[in-house]
Amino acid sequence: MRILDRKIGVPLCFILTCVHSIKKIFKKPCKTKKPDKILFLKLSEMGSMVLAYPLFKKTIKMLPEARLYFLTFTENRYAVDILNILPKNNVFTIDSDNFHRFLSSSLRTIWKLRKEKITLAIDMELFARSTALLSFLIGARYKVGYFRFHNEGLYRGDLLTHKVAFNPHIHMAYNLLNLIYAFDSHSIEIPLNKKSIDNKDIIIPKLTISEESRKKIIKKLENENRDLFDAKKIILLNPNSSDIIPLRKWPSDNYIQLARLLLKHDGVFVILTGTSSEKKEADFICRSIKSKKCINLAGKTSFSELIDLYNVSDILITNDSGPVHFSTMTNIKTFAFFGPETPALYGPLGKNCHVFYAHYGCSPCVSAFNQRKSACNNNKCLKAISVQEVYEKLKKELNS
Repeated sequence: MRILDRKIGVPLCFILTCVHSIKKIFKKPCKTKKPDKILFLKLSEMGSMVLAYPLFKKTIKMLPEARLYFLTFTENRYAVDILNILPKNNVFTIDSDNFHRFLSSSLRTIWKLRKEKITLAIDMELFARSTALLSFLIGARYKVGYFRFHNEGLYRGDLLTHKVAFNPHIHMAYNLLNLIYAFDSHSIEIPLNKKSIDNKDIIIPKLTISEESRKKIIKKLENENRDLFDAKKIILLNPNSSDIIPLRKWPSDNYIQLARLLLKHDGVFVILTGTSSEKKEADFICRSIKSKKCINLAGKTSFSELIDLYNVSDILITNDSGPVHFSTMTNIKTFAFFGPETPALYGPLGKNCHVFYAHYGCSPCVSAFNQRKSACNNNKCLKAISVQEVYEKLKKELNS
């Protein structure tokens, strides 16, 4: 997808920029229209949906009469629906399984969105050419997104009506809020947005669990291990990370050693989580731990069941991935490992979170400016976080 975005996206952005520039010459200037239909575009990374929640809420507050739409990849749809902030009929998806499906579903989606007559497109992607093209092709009157200005590379044409400078020194939640503030700013200002963001605007949704859902997830756990009925602490391990950045993984051996130390505590049960594609590695870790109090649930839970699992568990230990952010919507205590990516930009926003970060000189090595692709062949920044360091921190939580 990175190759397609660069090899095909760049020339397409250039061609459409030329078309757009010619059209502007003959187009008469018109008055600014208050948007009545707003489309958010965020194709990849499910965890970013949680960080975008303040953006959604602020948009609703600023433009309460507007209808909201969302465009994402099919596999990320659940992350949008669970926020319960947009009508499900207004969520459009693109299939990314292969190039043919991607192309055909993109064309169908463009046609559907053109018929909706979107007024404002808010591009949440960091310099992806695909969303820049989609924003233009759906015919949105106003297009807000990140623009490179004087940065070399990252070319995505000149198709935006409201150009926002991406700031790598502030949290992503603030960067996303800048998008809607930019639309409310004076378009003659460069770059947008020239105003401070109130910390009160950074909010996280809370997902509580119903009694029925609680009983269902507890029963599911007890079907895996009846002894869980007597558990004093349920600790979740997420040893996986997105395939986009596999460097974000804390070593599997460390998870095994840590689990063995934790299971020595009375009443502690360890549960491994993950998707179906991550089941094989989770099986290996579970077998290596060699304990009847270790359960592998990878590939056995739906997305909503995973949120329910967070609600009935005590601690989550995870790599830098989607669960870092989804867990903040519950009361579970989260401990996360960061290295290739900086927690200053993508760290969890909740109060019940602790981040382990070694502060290596080469870290972070992935960013919006290299399409989240690193040359690193040895993620020592994560290996430097010792099992003992993590265990000592967790011991305090177990004893509380």
